[in-house]
Amino acid sequence: MASFILPEWPAPQGVRALATTRNGGMSGAPWHGFNLGDHVGDDPAAVAANRALLRRELPAEPLWLTQVHGTRCVDAATAAPGVEADASFTRERGVVCAVLTADCLPVLLCDDQASVVGIAHAGWRGLAAGVIEATVAAMGEPGERLMAWLGPAIGPQAFEVGGEVRDQFIAHDAQAVSAFKPATEGKWLCDICQLARQRLNALGIRRTASADLCTVGSAEQFFSYRRDGVTGRMASLIWLE
Repeated sequence: MASFILPEWPAPQGVRALATTRNGGMSGAPWHGFNLGDHVGDDPAAVAANRALLRRELPAEPLWLTQVHGTRCVDAATAAPGVEADASFTRERGVVCAVLTADCLPVLLCDDQASVVGIAHAGWRGLAAGVIEATVAAMGEPGERLMAWLGPAIGPQAFEVGGEVRDQFIAHDAQAVSAFKPATEGKWLCDICQLARQRLNALGIRRTASADLCTVGSAEQFFSYRRDGVTGRMASLIWLE
């Protein structure tokens, strides 16, 4: 039996969202459990069975993206399945926006009136390049009307990056320095959720909630590329009822 995480955030009635874990599902090792990624070497039949199990929780098949750590945001109501993008949005009811992650940060967004939702796959590259900004722009609402939920991702105690990553974020916003702590020589521990909140705040989005769950630190609950290398993918999904 698959298990899901339901966001705890003040979304209005009519907005539905969930995040999957690795628990349940049909996949064998090393993808064992509820792997939803069809690009990681798993048996295609197992992935299809897992996606069918997820589909029971949804009003429609999600728009699965071909994610490339970029900033493109597409309209999930009109985009073709497998489109190369790292974010989607919709104003249509019953259309499901989705991203796959295994350490990267899923950012879910909605407005106060339940008229639009969006989702972004925010690894450090996409986050630095502006995937959140692109998603909010596509949604077409001022930040004051929007709220965000940050799903399970690599935690600040586990995400070691080089100085060039730190430099990119600080060049964009000097406040980003607070999201990095010294680690081993020349390396830094990065708080990707804090960086995302800074980007959201800069867009006027002050209402942010977080799952506060580290994918690396919980092998029983989450897939983690940083921890395991060959591994599965969780999904985060949002839609309008």
